Amino acid sequence: MARGERAREIGLAAGVLLVAGAVFAVASRPSRTSGDGEARCGAGLVARGPRCCPGAEISLGSCASAPVLERRVLVPRTSLVVGPSDWEGEGRVQPRTIVAGPFFLDAHEATVRAYHCPACVAPDPARMATGDLARAVGRLSRDQAAAYCAHRGGRLPTEAEWIVAATGPKGSRYPWGDTGAVCRRAAWGLEAGPCALSATGPDTAGAHPDGATPLGVEDLAGNVAEWVSDDPPQVRGGSFRSSLATELRIWARRELPASSHEPDVGARCAYDHDVVER
Repeated sequence: MARGERAREIGLAAGVLLVAGAVFAVASRPSRTSGDGEARCGAGLVARGPRCCPGAEISLGSCASAPVLERRVLVPRTSLVVGPSDWEGEGRVQPRTIVAGPFFLDAHEATVRAYHCPACVAPDPARMATGDLARAVGRLSRDQAAAYCAHRGGRLPTEAEWIVAATGPKGSRYPWGDTGAVCRRAAWGLEAGPCALSATGPDTAGAHPDGATPLGVEDLAGNVAEWVSDDPPQVRGGSFRSSLATELRIWARRELPASSHEPDVGARCAYDHDVVER
């Protein structure tokens, strides 16, 4: 074969590999817009921009309905060795053993409905002006989150309880397992990608059931970050503003002033086992 023809063949093959690599990279990257939102939202939910709505209608920029989310999950007593499970965790996690449970944990984050209007039967347009009833509530200080949980007969979870609930005894990287931080499993990257654009608040609570833990706890990664009771004041779980999958990892935490009112910080309540069982 002539040297020139051989060079052309090598160049063509390299070009094919580059195109194939680019196609793979695009195919494996989460969507940057809401155009394929049907795949991003759970069954029975409809994509409306960066939101996943329970129903086809949207009113005043908000989802038209707000389901009541009252389920609690029993988290059994669990002993877990916490440590860096991969190179991304190196230097961020001090190896230790934590023990927590049994306790009950809300299966969903506190919603606008539960926080502001627990007795509402239908959405209230006056309240929807600051965020519709279906979405997870944000802008909570730690004291506000703790007071909400106390009103429900519960409390904020400890850091150990949150970790145990999110990862179970196996110590997985994410609440759903070790791999697959994709858009259908968590409400993340909704503000500036990679899962959607222009979100100004959290998504509908419970809109990503594919990201539930084996026990059935949803949204422990993404949507709103959740206060725990430990000091220094901290939140866990990433949020709708997270642009990196590493921010959804079990070991990731964000320290904040307890008095802060961040739009992507909310609450999930824990309940003592003996109190609930009475």
